[in-house]
Amino acid sequence: MTDPLNLATRYIALWNETDPDRRRVLLAQDWTPDATYADPLVQRTGQAAIAELIAAVQERFPGCRFALEGQVDGHGNHLRFSWRLGPQGGEAIVRGTDFAVTDGRRFRAVTGFLDQAPSVA
Repeated sequence: MTDPLNLATRYIALWNETDPDRRRVLLAQDWTPDATYADPLVQRTGQAAIAELIAAVQERFPGCRFALEGQVDGHGNHLRFSWRLGPQGGEAIVRGTDFAVTDGRRFRAVTGFLDQAPSVA
């Protein structure tokens, strides 16, 4: 597998990319065409659907950035890492832990868990 920290860093860079064209390039580079993403709130399949999800998250949390938290773990084609989302230099609004399956260098499936999230009222 590509270095786990490198993969997780590229994953975070994708979620922080605000340019839709650049985001599509990163998805094509780092995700398989039929990749899946699932967390407690959504399930998406394919690069286009994942790109739309990222745009929606950025719209919901304007000015916020994702960052890795803690160690990145990897073995075989599996990856585990935690992240935070919040204003740069500010408190995290959302925290999560993601588990990924890769094809050795690209994401095939990501399952996310929300460790801290704002209430949806």
